[in-house]
Amino acid sequence: MYTLASILSHIHSKRHVVHDAEKPIYDLAYDSRKIRNAEHSLFFALKNVRDGHTFIPDAYQKGIRAFVVSRDDIDTSLYPEASFLWVDDVLGALQDLARHHRKKFKKPVIGITGSNGKTIVKEWLAQLLQEDKKVYQSPKSYNSQLGVALSLWNLADDYDCAIIEAGISLPGEMDQLEAMICPDIGIMTNIGVAHADGFASKTLKIKEKLKLFKHTKDVIFPSRYGFEEYLAAETRVFTFGERDMDEVKVLRIEEMHAESSSIQVSYRQEIVTFAVPFVDKASIENVLICLTTLLFLGYPLDAIPHKLGRLRPLEMRLQLKTGRNNCSIIDDTYSNDLASLQIALDFLHQQQQHKKKTLILSDIDGLNDHLEAKLLSILRQQNLNRIIIVGKSLRHLQDKLHTTLLFFDSTEELVRNLGNITLENESILIKGSRRYHLEDVSKLLVAKSHETVLEINLSALEHNLQAYRSMLPPNVKLMVMVKAFSYGSGSYEVANLLQFNKVDYLTVAFADEGVELRQHGIDLPIMVLSPDEQVFESLLSAHLEPEIYSFRILKAFIDFLRIRKQKDFPIHIKIDTGMHRLGFLPDEMEELTALLSAASEINVKTVFSHLVASGNRQHDDFTMQQIAMFSSSVDKLEARLGYRVIRHIANTSGIANWPSAYMDMVRLGIGLYGVDMDGKMTLEKVSELKTTITQIKELPEGATVGYDRKGLLHRPSRIATVKIGYADGYSRRFGGGVGEMSINGQKIRTVGSICMDMCMLDVTDIVAHELDEVVVFPDLMEAAKHIDTIPYELLVNISDRVKRVYFYG
Repeated sequence: MYTLASILSHIHSKRHVVHDAEKPIYDLAYDSRKIRNAEHSLFFALKNVRDGHTFIPDAYQKGIRAFVVSRDDIDTSLYPEASFLWVDDVLGALQDLARHHRKKFKKPVIGITGSNGKTIVKEWLAQLLQEDKKVYQSPKSYNSQLGVALSLWNLADDYDCAIIEAGISLPGEMDQLEAMICPDIGIMTNIGVAHADGFASKTLKIKEKLKLFKHTKDVIFPSRYGFEEYLAAETRVFTFGERDMDEVKVLRIEEMHAESSSIQVSYRQEIVTFAVPFVDKASIENVLICLTTLLFLGYPLDAIPHKLGRLRPLEMRLQLKTGRNNCSIIDDTYSNDLASLQIALDFLHQQQQHKKKTLILSDIDGLNDHLEAKLLSILRQQNLNRIIIVGKSLRHLQDKLHTTLLFFDSTEELVRNLGNITLENESILIKGSRRYHLEDVSKLLVAKSHETVLEINLSALEHNLQAYRSMLPPNVKLMVMVKAFSYGSGSYEVANLLQFNKVDYLTVAFADEGVELRQHGIDLPIMVLSPDEQVFESLLSAHLEPEIYSFRILKAFIDFLRIRKQKDFPIHIKIDTGMHRLGFLPDEMEELTALLSAASEINVKTVFSHLVASGNRQHDDFTMQQIAMFSSSVDKLEARLGYRVIRHIANTSGIANWPSAYMDMVRLGIGLYGVDMDGKMTLEKVSELKTTITQIKELPEGATVGYDRKGLLHRPSRIATVKIGYADGYSRRFGGGVGEMSINGQKIRTVGSICMDMCMLDVTDIVAHELDEVVVFPDLMEAAKHIDTIPYELLVNISDRVKRVYFYG
């Protein structure tokens, strides 16, 4: 336990105002949306995309009474009960505290870095070691400057060892991570292309990553990478590979069949052969890293193979799926420890589509009295309606929690009784360690659908949101377009994330879309584009704000509001400055303002227009004319109305190219979903359309494939049928070799016509098996070019029957 007094000595505070020096501090907070144990939390006002100091009022209102800050303009009189610690660098102070806490942990700390495989090796190692040790591991991909600090804060003497992951994307970042982690044992996975843009060369990237081990005595890695030449001379290396000098020599790796491999290794004149359920090189290398680490730790060679044979591919992403009976299923069934449980519960709390929340939780290995008390604290801080516990070791919690609890000795018993439990209209988090196989429960609760899925990476969407937000001045508001099913990515799932990230407005195309968002807990202001008279009642009942684009609609809406005795209903005025689609023309401003100023029924919330070619430099003169015309029109409107309105004209390309058009608010659309039409942003891919191979046929030269025999084979061929067709949104224009898909990283083309539910691929030249995963659009921009369209069309045409699977990580 720390007190404010003890923390002061570790974070180099330059001045402070402390009301209660002996106040116990258990939790570190940095996000006012995720405050749990406010009374005993220390809030760090980090300056990132958004300045954490602006959220001090929110944190104080939620009960935080201790803050670490760097700004000198804080009016402490507004927070009479709060303590403030001023530092030069808030993140640095948090790292200093984590560094001090790490030094108190005297058990072995394993540090893992590399380009790929870090998280998998960490999770597999924890899984292997937990059979006879209490293992702490950094949760999920908490490997950044902030993530590592938060991970280390949870270290406790209850554990026998710790595994901490470190990731960097730029030179200089590893020094801070090394100072915090101070690993006793190092593991280096491979060096690939991840984050390559941040380093001048591969050699520089290797040297930067190996800085994690500059004070580490023993480092484990695959010898084929030759990392030893970059390590200090006194560092002891423990390698595996094909060299005679390797501690673990790999004698043979053979693919047994489609899903497993046989590996033979020698160690200290002992030879063992074992099978693992993997065939890809990356997984086999990760298995060998785990094997070598266990040998280094003293495990006998003959005791390891059966452990490795039980490893399985990890779904390391927290997934949000549509469940049966109008439920939302949060599937996080690959591990179960206190840190990852808290992260998953935070995500559950973020979901507002259902008021009722259920947790399905397996026993947690290695709990002692102290860790169990921490588990109880975590569960008590959650607003859970029900907890279903699988296993026998937590039954005594019955008398310690004021929540409905159900207990089942095993997953099999829960599965047998699932039909007797009412699960409907609720969000359900399934959290369990690997050995409980709670994925069997998830499969039963998730709504069955066509096997083609659209995976939505919510953390990538969040990254893209922050990338655009970082370009905006603090006073510029952000409206986000979630029309057309959020460009194919889903409705309330995406809106929930945007609401959690405190955007200012959402925009939908139709009132029905807005009504659905309201039904699923979205309370942000929502603008509805181009409504007609038939939806006025829905606008009123769901508190949706219409775009008003013509005198006909304006007069009809005023009459509607007058009959219902409504006053000051918010509306949004659309001005046509050159798109010539919808909107009032600039020369109609006098008539428009006269009508608006005389109508007490409405209140003009915003006035906006649409840039025609903000991403095309050839039309810059026209864009400047639009901006000037818009500003002049709004000036006239405001002068007559007598109050200010919110102005917005910049769309996604406008954000990237026209800072002069930011005005009061900008509208973010396709860029949020990872499509960079301007080539100026570093965006992450948000959605990936995937399907599977249903069947593979060997066909002779001269055979034809598909309707009208359009797919003529000019050689003996292997043809794969996959589960996607034009009813799923895969255009018929992709037929005849125009469409390109990817299987195991290998690109292939379509054969013949696209059918309604299926299409065929030529897999003659690649390794492919039935049930293999197929990426439908390896490159969305290229796919759009192939059929002379834009990425928007491909995304929005993905059918509603294609199941959306949401994940974090």
